[in-house]
Amino acid sequence: MGVAKKPLLRHFLQFRDLSAAEFGHLFARTRWIKDKFKRYQRYWPLEDRTLAMIFEKQSTRTRLSFEAGMHQLGGAAIFLNTRDSQLGRGEPVEDAAQVISRMCDIVMIRTFEQEILERFARNSRVPVINGLTNEYHPCQILADIFTFVEHRGPIKGKTVAWIGDSNNVCNTWLQAADIFGFKLNVSTPPGYEVESERSAKNYEPFADPMKAVRGAHLVTTDVWTSMGFEAENEERRKDFEDWQVDAEMMKAARKDALFMHCLPAHRGEEVAATVIDGKQSVVWEEAENRLHTQKALLEFLLLGKVKG
Repeated sequence: MGVAKKPLLRHFLQFRDLSAAEFGHLFARTRWIKDKFKRYQRYWPLEDRTLAMIFEKQSTRTRLSFEAGMHQLGGAAIFLNTRDSQLGRGEPVEDAAQVISRMCDIVMIRTFEQEILERFARNSRVPVINGLTNEYHPCQILADIFTFVEHRGPIKGKTVAWIGDSNNVCNTWLQAADIFGFKLNVSTPPGYEVESERSAKNYEPFADPMKAVRGAHLVTTDVWTSMGFEAENEERRKDFEDWQVDAEMMKAARKDALFMHCLPAHRGEEVAATVIDGKQSVVWEEAENRLHTQKALLEFLLLGKVKG
């Protein structure tokens, strides 16, 4: 195994922070690291390295995948909840970044506003990873695209249909469409459209979700009510009732179309049980790949382009 010189300080705050070539490297490393994992072969390139995980928003997959991943790479992961730290008592983000980044090697933050993450990164001496904000969820789309590539090959030139809320996951798909050169069809209820400043050149809006999925290679969605919008739950259930991904919608897509969902899912709301539990669904592989793609990301940000 060869390791490049110590890399320049890089952060992963939005999907567009990396280039198509760098994502290609991450996918190659993901395949190699995942193969090691499946063969029960130890790979500890991050021995004696420490990941600090800061959570302002609750999590299952993000915490488990980062914590397990860091341990599997030979390092350690420390969980910090803002309710149990000085960050929750008003300590400036800038001060916390100065201190935390002197005591660990890399930081993952799951918070509300993207601005909080960016302020932390500006004052950090170590790489910072976006574990989710209201605006973006880059680690999720990293896993999603890798999962598509595993099953169907390159995503360039393909069509992805996003059905539902134009939330942080949708915003990240928009960035990915321009980087990888695939078409993104987005269908949302009136009033929930993509914000103009987040639009992409490979994006097309659809008022009718059935038209959005027509000919799609991948159909994907998310919950109708994201964290922080719980007060709107009942209103959203009414607004989104025609935007459930069901068997009829999947039939409008390509015969070999895949279905993805970042989870947790609400069967009978944004997706029918027959779809998420059906043959076209790859949601469990998608969830597992959070572990493997994030291990490749940790390796890349800490060690640069490893060849092995």
